[in-house]
Amino acid sequence: MKVIKILGAGPSGLSAAITLAKSGYCVDVFEKNDAVGKRFLGDLQGLENWTDKQDVLDHFSSMNISVNFDCDPFDAFNICDGDAINETIMSRRPIFYLVKRGGHVPGSLDNGLRRQALDAGVSIHFKETISDGDADIIATGPRSKEVCCIDTGIIFDTDMDDIAIALVDDNVAPLGYAYLLVTKGYGCICTVIFEDFKNVRRYFDKARKALGGIVKLDIRNEKTVGGLGSICMGGQFSLGNTRFVGEAGGIQDMFWGFGIRTAVTSGFLAARSIIDGTDYSAVAEKAFSAHLKAGIVNRFLWEKIGKFKIPIMLNIMKKYDDPMLFFRSVYNYNTSQKIIYPVAKCWGKRHYPQVWC
Repeated sequence: MKVIKILGAGPSGLSAAITLAKSGYCVDVFEKNDAVGKRFLGDLQGLENWTDKQDVLDHFSSMNISVNFDCDPFDAFNICDGDAINETIMSRRPIFYLVKRGGHVPGSLDNGLRRQALDAGVSIHFKETISDGDADIIATGPRSKEVCCIDTGIIFDTDMDDIAIALVDDNVAPLGYAYLLVTKGYGCICTVIFEDFKNVRRYFDKARKALGGIVKLDIRNEKTVGGLGSICMGGQFSLGNTRFVGEAGGIQDMFWGFGIRTAVTSGFLAARSIIDGTDYSAVAEKAFSAHLKAGIVNRFLWEKIGKFKIPIMLNIMKKYDDPMLFFRSVYNYNTSQKIIYPVAKCWGKRHYPQVWC
């Protein structure tokens, strides 16, 4: 049986490796760094739970991924606009799960997936790489030329109660948002911006001060974290026999930047295409095209609405029995989004030319 070669040991690459190995394939994963998740330093990230009716942890289980990492459910979060609005959004089931990122971080998603891959018989070659043409699956993460947002912030120890706050204010996060996340004595504050990247640290300092005016912060042993997000609209999911997964395939949400679930899914689908002998491009197009288009429309509306975005969003959300239904609608390319998409696409090509491959 042919040895399957995967370039990159992130969630998408390891997801593919685990599925292939559990189906009896020999799998070699090549990771240029000396550990998984090297670009993360303990960041807390949200594993979104709204794009599908199936709980994301059940979805993971169906893709051969077990929960051997810290994964804390949140069924509520506060959303603030930096002025007068401070609303609590609550759901009947977890809106998201918080996970830690980073290969040197105990309990992280990255370490959990690495352990599962090794247990399945995958060979991970650290500090080694191969050419793109020699790889069956490319899972190398974001491509710098397609970066549309960056974030910076801190992680820290704390005695604060568990909490999640999203702060939407262009004065502290231009066209993006800032957030405070605390779970089990572990905290993270970050700001995510979509323009004026050179001043990201200044925006973070303003976000930290603003969040401190909302809740009393208790921060100890802080460490700096940060990253970037990329997306590729109109790109290829495969080239010849090589499949592109996760952010290497441009599979990322341009609205709020959630991408772990789609990364794991893309890795699984790429693996199944090898096992079943199916066309990965066709499968990926069906799975992700509408999601990516919805992200463009959401980003377009988010920026066009300006300072009224939070009042408008909250007003629309009140029409739904559960906020999860609202989030699911705006992430799944609803009828209104299909009508708006041609305009949003033209706008996106002007404002974010780097994401149009």
